[in-house]
Amino acid sequence: MWTKLKQFLWQWRGVMLVAPSMAGLVVGARFAGLLQVPELRAFDQFVRLRPQEEPDDRIVIVGISEADLQTYGFPIADGIFARALEKIAAGQPRAIGLDIYRDLPVPPAYENLIEIFRNDPSLIDRDPPIEPGYQKLVETFRNTPNLIGIVKVTSDETGEGRVAASPVLQELGQLGSNDLPRDTDAKVRRGFLYLTDQQSQELVFSLAFRLAMLYLEAQNIEPELTDNEWVKLGDAVFPPFESNDGGYVRTDAAGYQVLMNYRGPQKSFTIVELNDILDGKIDPERFRDRIVLIGSTAPSLNDYFDTPYSSTLIAAPEQMSGVEVHANLTSQILSATLDGRTPIKVLPEFWEWLLILAAATGGAILSWQWRYTQGFTKILPLAIAMVGWGGIAYLVFLNGWWIPVIPPILAVVLSSVTITVYVALTAANIRQAFSRYLTDEVVANLLETPEGLEMGGELRTITILTSDLRGFTSLSERLSAQEGPQKVVSILNIYLEAMAETITSYQGTIDEFMGDGILVLFGAPTQREDDPERAVACAVAMQLAMKGVNQQIAELGLPDLEMGIGINTGEVVVGNIGSQKRTKYGVVGSQVNLTYRIESYTIGGQILISQSTLDRVRDITHTNGEQQVSPKGVKEPITIYSVSGIDGNYNLALSQEKETFVVLRETVPLEYRILEGKHISETAFEGRLIELSDRSAKVRFDRSVRLLLNLKLRLRSRDGQEKSGSEFYAKVVKKSGEQDTDFLIRLTSVPPDVKDIFDRLYQESDSSTSSNIVSPRS
Repeated sequence: MWTKLKQFLWQWRGVMLVAPSMAGLVVGARFAGLLQVPELRAFDQFVRLRPQEEPDDRIVIVGISEADLQTYGFPIADGIFARALEKIAAGQPRAIGLDIYRDLPVPPAYENLIEIFRNDPSLIDRDPPIEPGYQKLVETFRNTPNLIGIVKVTSDETGEGRVAASPVLQELGQLGSNDLPRDTDAKVRRGFLYLTDQQSQELVFSLAFRLAMLYLEAQNIEPELTDNEWVKLGDAVFPPFESNDGGYVRTDAAGYQVLMNYRGPQKSFTIVELNDILDGKIDPERFRDRIVLIGSTAPSLNDYFDTPYSSTLIAAPEQMSGVEVHANLTSQILSATLDGRTPIKVLPEFWEWLLILAAATGGAILSWQWRYTQGFTKILPLAIAMVGWGGIAYLVFLNGWWIPVIPPILAVVLSSVTITVYVALTAANIRQAFSRYLTDEVVANLLETPEGLEMGGELRTITILTSDLRGFTSLSERLSAQEGPQKVVSILNIYLEAMAETITSYQGTIDEFMGDGILVLFGAPTQREDDPERAVACAVAMQLAMKGVNQQIAELGLPDLEMGIGINTGEVVVGNIGSQKRTKYGVVGSQVNLTYRIESYTIGGQILISQSTLDRVRDITHTNGEQQVSPKGVKEPITIYSVSGIDGNYNLALSQEKETFVVLRETVPLEYRILEGKHISETAFEGRLIELSDRSAKVRFDRSVRLLLNLKLRLRSRDGQEKSGSEFYAKVVKKSGEQDTDFLIRLTSVPPDVKDIFDRLYQESDSSTSSNIVSPRS
């Protein structure tokens, strides 16, 4: 269970590291206010994209247009307003909202004043002077109990910005605030139900809320407060705006604010002009049982506001008149109460955090799962995820919920980018590890050039080096059985690390590790004139490096390792071999096989090179022997040469040590079988062990054998019985002795029990030397 959990954690390490980190980063950015502007713009886009609702027939706007200003002048006289209000009131609307400041009397225009004096000269002597229009307006105010005027409550610390109410309407208590909170981009996305006058500390209902309450009184609906002090009208509850709701961050939430749920852009309500009412073109019945809002729609009066509809991608910005903004808020209250139109709701902060975490996790998972894809395929899932989330957020918005848009998308993007960077860093680590086996130049050629990873190959003359440990297969089998496979792996790691470091220093390309065998290329992918020289020098350096390897192996209580190396130069096909899904940079050709054959003839500590390689390095290479062999698959015999050192820029040499043999007091019988590759012959032959050294032996076989054969041998007791477990391996090196069946064999794999027997035989035998044989010693 723990193993599976560790495997799972490692497999998904990137996701588990990146997702919470990026979610935390986005949440931090969100509450630092860095995402407020783009989130509000996303909100605006959703508002503009949703289907426009039908006009609210319960509301009629009387707009004071530019034509009205040209007809009646500005400001419009009190008497004109009084006549308009009387005509509107005659239609018996449920509520009238006057979104025009009337804190001071407004006399008629000069030419109209002359006409008034001409008709009634006595007005001149009145105290105060003539204000017939204002008096008429006051009388109209007092006779219209469902009329609500406006007052501007909010102001700065000095009181600047407040506008007083009409004294009469204030006396009658028929006032509503027309304050509209604006966001940092000056747009109106929120509205008041009520707020507190900071000077009087009195509660002031907004114009929209007062008009809505007057309308709902006729249906016996009055405002209530829920247990958590939220406003409730009928079954509709209006959640108050909080400072961090939606995309907002630390926004002033004073008073009782709600998010504006606009019905549509400007001119989404029925609008009639003041002039048409005064001229009798509008039937007062049009206002029956409706809410009538009177306000400026003339652009020159500058009573316009930016709203979510003000910004578009291609069209010019459009502002909305203040009276239409109040109409939208009034309609929003009525629609939620009477029509079940859902107010805009937001997620609690905790759920918003979870949503961001889920988005970050989703983006990380997608990038992690697709981390090895290329091109458009790599970004397609992320593009779908981002577009998909935008679509989900829009559909949810249509149902009244404003859920975060920008933070989750940013979480997806950051997670994706971080995973990509993480994979890139991992790739850099892989490249660094790759560079342990290849030079930086080779890595650059493979990974950074356009043709470096293309499929296909080319004919090229290169030098090939193969190495293999003598007798390691039997050693690994024995160690696995006795101490477990970890021991074998630890030995291999020591050996391969030392060899890889040496090969890289000589600019060789490690094409493949095959257990304890290594295939190295000199001349691919980058070709140089001195490839054969570096190959031979590398081989000598590898043999010399075995001393350090064996020192580490000895610390593990294990016997020394010996390595054989074969080198050949020839024409091969080199390039990227495989399929688009899996590719291997390598070589193909008979010269590769020939190199393996040459290596198979080596004994421990030996380097054998072909004639083609010697021809290229003859001037600086030393050899200490040659031999004709007939490798499998080669028609004619070839000559191979044993290298003892190289001069030139390298000056490397293998130490040559003499082996001391002792003549056994009694020959030891044995049987042997011939190894051909991995195949062991079924026929067993006989022989006798005559002389012995610490690494070699002289054997008299029952028949002549071929040089460089690999043999599997088993000691027998002098009575002819085989010794249990006493198998060992050797290679026939050369003839030795007077008889044609006497041969020198090099011991390649000797298990501990056989080594003990050899040590005992060596000590019991005559110490006088039979012969001295020079052999390479790494």
